[in-house]
Amino acid sequence: MTLSNTLEICANSFSSALEAEKGGANRVELCENMAEGGTTPSYAQIKLCKKKLNIQVWPIIRPRGGDFLYSNDEFELMKEDIKICKSLNCDGVVTGILLANGEIDKIRCAELIDLAKPMPVSFHRAFDMSNDLEKALEDLIELGFVRVLTSGGANNAVEGIKAIAELVKLANGRIEIMPGAGINPNNIQEIATQTCAINFHSSARLFVKSKMEYRNQTTKMGSIEDEYQYQQTSAELVKKMIEQLG
Repeated sequence: MTLSNTLEICANSFSSALEAEKGGANRVELCENMAEGGTTPSYAQIKLCKKKLNIQVWPIIRPRGGDFLYSNDEFELMKEDIKICKSLNCDGVVTGILLANGEIDKIRCAELIDLAKPMPVSFHRAFDMSNDLEKALEDLIELGFVRVLTSGGANNAVEGIKAIAELVKLANGRIEIMPGAGINPNNIQEIATQTCAINFHSSARLFVKSKMEYRNQTTKMGSIEDEYQYQQTSAELVKKMIEQLG
């Protein structure tokens, strides 16, 4: 892995973050509830990651799943979470807010960026849900976001590879374009080659089987089909992606 390439791992827990570091990742985007696209992690998760990890920790600031149009109360929650991240000396935060018409909410985003200082702020895949990727990109650059995670507006980075390549050209070094969604050891090299991106995002997750001996098969706690397993980042998958980046 060259000095110019960076691999960010979307870590859904402290354990996943440890695996990311063990595998050689440069940074973790710390979150919870990945089935909903990721929401703000707990205070304890953030604190322990900052205490135990040597790599960068960027918590996601997202009060719920669903869309990126937030109520006043939800916006207040986001501001309080940013204050918490500052108090824990996080390396940066990841967030994103849209208006009802699909444009970037520049007023609220500017407020969050100002509140986060001196922490840098990255924009997550709310970008892919905006109504005009080129305009949204210019808005993010104007606001001062340092990075944007994108699948090129497609279901995954492979399907959006041409759009990502165009975004890299349009950005022209003014903001980091970070391909993400479905990136794994089998496709990261192709994505790097075709997009000319140097920042990449992956969860690098595998299923972990439950060690429970007794299993109640007549009830469920949520909507996940098999609740006797969970997903966790794999250090081995992280290593394989780094090797592919060369």
